Amino acid sequence: MAGEHRFDLCVIGSGPGGYVACVRAAQLGLKTVCVEKEARLGGVCLNVGCIPSKALLDSSELYEAARRRFSEHGLRLEGLSLDLAAMMARKDNVVQELTENVRQLLDRLGVTVIRGTGRLVTPHQVAVTLHDAQDGPMDVYAESVLLATGSVPMAIPHIPYDGRFIVTSTEALAFSQVPQRLGIVGGGYIGLELGSVWNRLGSEVTVIEILPRLAALLDGQVSRALERILRQRGFRFLLESRVLRASVEGEEVVVRVQTKEGEEDLVFDRLLVAVGRRPLTAGLGLEEVGVTTHPQTGHILVNTRYQTNVPGVYAIGDLIAGPALAHKASAEAIACVEGISGMESEVNYDAVPAIIYTWPEVAMVGKTEEELKALQVPYCVGTYPFAGAGRARCMGETEGFVKVLSHAASGRILGVHILGPRASDMIAEGVLAMQYGATATDVGRIMHGHPTFAEALQEAARVASACAIYGMSGS
Repeated sequence: MAGEHRFDLCVIGSGPGGYVACVRAAQLGLKTVCVEKEARLGGVCLNVGCIPSKALLDSSELYEAARRRFSEHGLRLEGLSLDLAAMMARKDNVVQELTENVRQLLDRLGVTVIRGTGRLVTPHQVAVTLHDAQDGPMDVYAESVLLATGSVPMAIPHIPYDGRFIVTSTEALAFSQVPQRLGIVGGGYIGLELGSVWNRLGSEVTVIEILPRLAALLDGQVSRALERILRQRGFRFLLESRVLRASVEGEEVVVRVQTKEGEEDLVFDRLLVAVGRRPLTAGLGLEEVGVTTHPQTGHILVNTRYQTNVPGVYAIGDLIAGPALAHKASAEAIACVEGISGMESEVNYDAVPAIIYTWPEVAMVGKTEEELKALQVPYCVGTYPFAGAGRARCMGETEGFVKVLSHAASGRILGVHILGPRASDMIAEGVLAMQYGATATDVGRIMHGHPTFAEALQEAARVASACAIYGMSGS
């Protein structure tokens, strides 16, 4: 092979795991190539996930505020209307700008980008089927190969996707008109976020969830409060319910649902299936080179250095166990590449934030109260409502609260849970506190600007620290 096809590192996939790995590798002096099968870089996150969904969430938030809340501020609007095409165009432009930024960044760092589908032939050889050539596969050789192909939506056999009426999150980000009746199978992060978009724009949203509560990984108190607020927004929730079958009849989707009360038929204009994601490993050549995967979940098994059982082959992000989060993939990318370069690096999985971009937002890091009880850890609880924060009062954003969980003896923060305005930004302080082993007293004593939303976190930490001081335990 020609010398230009030999690299120190070959990364398959250019999502938040793949492109970050390329950036860090280039910074460390590794000759790096990125193999990407899609037309644009950035993976699911930038193209049909995190970024477009947040663009629509922000736009729909403004629309709902104009319809329902501007009058509280003395603002009177007449003739307000929705231009969905313009909203979608704005979303597409945001995606285009960010994916172009990624391309420019990799170009600037000297990372070679090959447009094609990569497959392992040996631990150090990747065959790339080029999208713009009639010739056979290009062979790329590398000392190390990093798999970062992400995940795809899970399918349910008795709810067949058709891409128009029964859809995944990808299609639900690009509806050409607002569905009058939107059904959502799955009450997790994706379902609640996309449900929020279309609910604000006028859809009657029904969420069908098999578990007894929404977003089951949340702290129970937060989950219950979020459900109450979303019901007030017009959501309908069918909890402890399952879809028996779904079929497209004419221009409608008829869904047979088993609820706690019995079976019933529901009719929707569109049905979004959002029951989770699975690793995208098909076509990577894992079996041919002997890479081991989990027999039930399909995740690639790796060690603490993200190396598979095959020396020289690594995997990160949604391909391996753990939450399918973009920032987790990015952190793993950096740790993996630094390890390949001989550096000591790791990811603190006790301090991985998770966020649901409903309104109010939900953000968490660390343990829930239910987890601490199950582990029999003595803990303290400190909560503070946003209704008590001056900034929240000024903005009219008083729903929700901050909850701090700390160890009853040491005071060390074990978890932070926020349901409220800009929780997605506030959680960074909780992550920082947990990363460096801060106590509730530490956070309570740090000076916070006034008036700010973050004061609610400070006050919750003070309540938790008082619990530890006076020996009151939440366990």
